[in-house]
Order: sequence, then C-alpha cells, then structure tokens
Amino acid sequence: MSTKLIGKSILAVDPGRDKCGVAALSTDGTVLYQRVVDTASMPNIISNLKRDYEADILVIGNGTTSGEAQARIKNECPELQLEEVDEYYTTQLARGEYWKVKPPKGWRKLIPTSMQVPPEPVDDFVAVILARRYLEERNIK
Repeated sequence: MSTKLIGKSILAVDPGRDKCGVAALSTDGTVLYQRVVDTASMPNIISNLKRDYEADILVIGNGTTSGEAQARIKNECPELQLEEVDEYYTTQLARGEYWKVKPPKGWRKLIPTSMQVPPEPVDDFVAVILARRYLEERNIK
C-alpha cells in the first residue's frame, strides 16, 4: 500500500512515564531532529516541531503509556493525525543504532557493544525507528 503524506515530514514519539523520545524525519527517512525530553514538556515540543517541520502525522509507539501520551498530544495539537506503531524489539534496535552514532571509547572498545548498555537513554533512537517503520510499512517515499 502506497500513501502520500501531505506535510513535509513526520514526527514520532516513544512515550514513557518520565521521558519520551521525540523525532522529526523527512519522508525519505532522513533524521531532522531527535531528542530525549521530559514527558511533561513533550506535547509543547511536539507542537513546536509540527510547526517547524510542517508535519501532519505523528507516529507513536503502542507501549504502556501510549494512550495517556496520545491524549496529551491531541489536547495540544488536535489537527495532528496520530498513528500507532508496534514497539516490538525497538529498544534493542535503538541500542545498536546508538553505538553506530556514538561508538565506545577507551577500554570500552574492547567489549562487544552487544554486551554493553548505552550510558544515556536511547528513547530518541526508538522514535526514529518507529517513524522509519511507519514509512516502510506504508511504502512512503
């Protein structure tokens, strides 16, 4: 199934109780923005990203806090179309992506990254994975 996006980009959120991964991607999957933000500030950040990146769709992970996050986003941006995406295996994939962008240094280079936990949250990488998963599933180019 092929779909056309109206906006110039899509937004993505990996919702969490205390922190959320947030990303903006172009329709070809290029990362335009990615951050880990406090859950309390997430709806306002989404509103700003929607405006700045001219997005009309927000992809959100279907985890435990998804319903609450969706309600808060809808309250802040009622015109934004929300699309749930399966979060299965995204944390493990995000760890791999983290190590590609920020390879270990010093003695940590000697330990395989598969045996290490990143020293910072990877929720923003999960958001990127969710957005790309959405684009791939819908064959959007």
